[in-house]
Amino acid sequence: MSVLKKITQSLTVSLIVCGTILLSAQNPIAREYQIKAVFLFNFAQFVEWPTTSFKETNAIVIGVFGEDPFGTYLDEAVRGEEVNGHPLVVKRYKQLEDVKDCHILFINAGEARQFKQVLESLKSKSILTVSDADNFTKQGGMIRFITEDRKTKIRINLNAAKDADLTISSKLLRLAEVVNPQKN
Repeated sequence: MSVLKKITQSLTVSLIVCGTILLSAQNPIAREYQIKAVFLFNFAQFVEWPTTSFKETNAIVIGVFGEDPFGTYLDEAVRGEEVNGHPLVVKRYKQLEDVKDCHILFINAGEARQFKQVLESLKSKSILTVSDADNFTKQGGMIRFITEDRKTKIRINLNAAKDADLTISSKLLRLAEVVNPQKN
C-alpha cells in the first residue's frame, strides 16, 4: 500500500472518528461539501448491507439525487477505494426511477418537495438515505448532516435504517445523535 494511500485512509478514518469537523473560513460551502463527501465515503465502511444488495453490482454505489453540490469532491474521495472487496462508485440521478443499484443515496435539500415520494419509493430497498435538509430524519430519512458552530455533525434515524435491513456500526452511532423520528 502506498504511503499516500495510507495517509488518505488515515485522514478519512480520523474525520469520522473525530465526529465533528471545523469548517474552513475560506469558501465555506465548498469546504462543507468536501467534508460531507468524506463522510459519505466513511459511511460505506460503517454500514452493512444484506448480500442481496449486491446482486446487480459488486460495487458500493454512492448516488446523488438532484443537483450535485459535491462537484468533483465525492469522486475524488472514493477514487480507487474498496470496502470489504467492493469498489466504490459514484452515480448521479436526475429521475427517481433511475435509482436502482444504489447503496448510499445523498438527496439534495433542493429536492425537499419530493422527499416523501423519494423515501416512500425506497422503503423496500436497502439504500442508506442521507441529506442535509431540515427535518430529513423526521420524514423517514436515515442520516442528516447538521452544521452547527461551523462543525459538521450527523443525526441518525436508526429505526429507518433497521427498516431497510441496514446495520449501522456502533462506532458510527457513538458519533451521532440517534433520534426518534417522531421527535426530530
